[in-house]
Amino acid sequence: MKKVVKIEGLDCPNCARALEKEINKIESVKEAKIDFVASKLIYESDDENALDEIVELSKKIEPNARILEQKEKQINKKFVLDLSLLLAGIAIGVCVLTISMPIWLYWTLFVVSALLMGYKTYLKAIVLLFRGTINENLLITLSVIGAAAVGQSMESLMVIGLYSIGKILEGLAVDKSRKSIESIVNLRPEFALVLRNGAEERISPQDVKIGETILVKPGERVPIDGRILEGTSMVDLQSLTGESVPVSLKVGDEILSGAIVLDGLVQIETTKKYEDSAVSKILNLIENAQEKKSKTETLISKITKWYTLGVIVCSLLVFGIVYGVVGDLSEAIYRGLIFLVVSCPCAFAISVPLSYFSGIGNASKRGILIKGSNYLDACAKLNVVAFDKTGTLTTGEFEVEKVVCLKDGLSENQLVFLAALGEQNSLHPLAKSILSYNTKKLRKVKNAKEIAGHGVYFEFNKNKYFVGKTENESKNTIVGVYENELKIGEIELKDKIKGTSFDAIKSLNELGVKTVLLSGDNKEIVEEVGKKLNVSTFVSNLLPEDKFEFIQNLKKNNKNLIGYVGDGINDAPSLTLADVGFSMGIGGSPASVEASDIVLVDDNPKKVSSAIKISKFTRKIVWEDIILSAGVKFCFLLLGAIGITGMLSAVFADVGVTVLAILNSIRALKYNPK
Repeated sequence: MKKVVKIEGLDCPNCARALEKEINKIESVKEAKIDFVASKLIYESDDENALDEIVELSKKIEPNARILEQKEKQINKKFVLDLSLLLAGIAIGVCVLTISMPIWLYWTLFVVSALLMGYKTYLKAIVLLFRGTINENLLITLSVIGAAAVGQSMESLMVIGLYSIGKILEGLAVDKSRKSIESIVNLRPEFALVLRNGAEERISPQDVKIGETILVKPGERVPIDGRILEGTSMVDLQSLTGESVPVSLKVGDEILSGAIVLDGLVQIETTKKYEDSAVSKILNLIENAQEKKSKTETLISKITKWYTLGVIVCSLLVFGIVYGVVGDLSEAIYRGLIFLVVSCPCAFAISVPLSYFSGIGNASKRGILIKGSNYLDACAKLNVVAFDKTGTLTTGEFEVEKVVCLKDGLSENQLVFLAALGEQNSLHPLAKSILSYNTKKLRKVKNAKEIAGHGVYFEFNKNKYFVGKTENESKNTIVGVYENELKIGEIELKDKIKGTSFDAIKSLNELGVKTVLLSGDNKEIVEEVGKKLNVSTFVSNLLPEDKFEFIQNLKKNNKNLIGYVGDGINDAPSLTLADVGFSMGIGGSPASVEASDIVLVDDNPKKVSSAIKISKFTRKIVWEDIILSAGVKFCFLLLGAIGITGMLSAVFADVGVTVLAILNSIRALKYNPK
């Protein structure tokens, strides 16, 4: 059974990786993975005691790690204790370095100071070394011991003191970013107030059934998607869509879970189960986003596994070369130790995943759910975006303009009734419009079969019927109704362009992204919409397989990275084929949401360009961190090897560049894609 628990107190990605490796050695654990940035431990086990074993192991290897049961007050006490010991160590170290004293007292206080400042670092280095794992803790431990051994006791204490201070600053920066991201997705409802047998019951949202009535009071979050039965209210949708202006909802309007009712009591009829509601989908998408990593993130992760061992080998080479050239053993050891300190991989290992996580968190805050950093990377490189028309660039809410009967004795109401019989089980937007226009009670039909892009076949009263779109030269959509292969009437419907679609295409054109409109409607309709929106290319009369083939042909040009935006079940193949698939979160079918890589919560196509801008900015941050970290470290490695800089400069280089990279990464969380 797969389980997810919160793990806090891990501020070092290499330490997290080492702990993950050891947890995987536990016999009762089939597979374990630590998501460092999201502070989660995901493990698979059939043993109920597995978590107890994991907790005991983590206490030995990572005393700071806290799994599940620890409370915030305990965390604060732990932080205060660690800081107090560090300050005591620094105070004793200052006395050792400034006050004249007997040699035995000098070395006694030196050891006490070094232990107070870094006992956890040394302990982790020893425990992991005996378990076959080498990481940065060993690099720092060797540097402290080595510097003291060659008579550089001041630099020895400065190394561990500055390193420990740096780890605290690093932890605070990471924690700040984590809290910012957690506040974005703090949507999970604690309860639902259900009306049962005239009484109010406070129960878990997971236990509420479809069709039940729930009450939501002013200031509360809506726990489950539904339709308003009674009451009107201004509703805050910012946590879902990123829009700060409240909207007014009335009886009959759809309302999403996660929305906050600002004024007035509302009664809501639930239309979905909790697990299928907007808030549940958002949480699942964000929680699973880190499982799909970008190539850059994966490469950094793979490199850091072998990085520390490589650093030790290179340090020995520096020692050998310096000793061979200058012939001074102490100087050679000292320069080798500088190499160890500068080479700590924290800056790379933390900043890259933190940048991607911040970018994904920023997008989530704006109603753009990116399912993984690999899709964020791909989104930044898109140069073509293809759109479905109905429900994506248009509202998908068709209005019946005209009903034409072609059979003698057949009334308009009867024709609409026959069409509604076939459409009653369809999810197509045209079907919903015809059903809402019908005034007669529907009955069961036989052998109903829907063919995507064509229409619905069925049998009723011993006659065979077909309801589907008809080729025409009108600027409206025509649905034909056939009885025993003879056309008996037509229903003319009109769709409206979304107001946000104009800004969506304009923004993409300004970014230099080519826009394409792919639709199953006739040439006149598609041409009118395409020209109004200023789309680069528009193609009409396409079946789902034709759209798929069109995108396939675009992808044959290796220079094209294709995005596809759609909302229907018939868009699922194209969403899957595209390099990045965008689906509509509210109006989109479950199949399209599942097939897509990015979900636009409020069905706003303008957010495609926002997603691209956030992705581009995040990639820029990632490469800034990589270049900054690599550049600074390379310079100090070179200067240290030739004897220009000392160990204090090396520590400042390591700690400083790590903190700078983390602070730079957090910029991806604050970026506004305007």
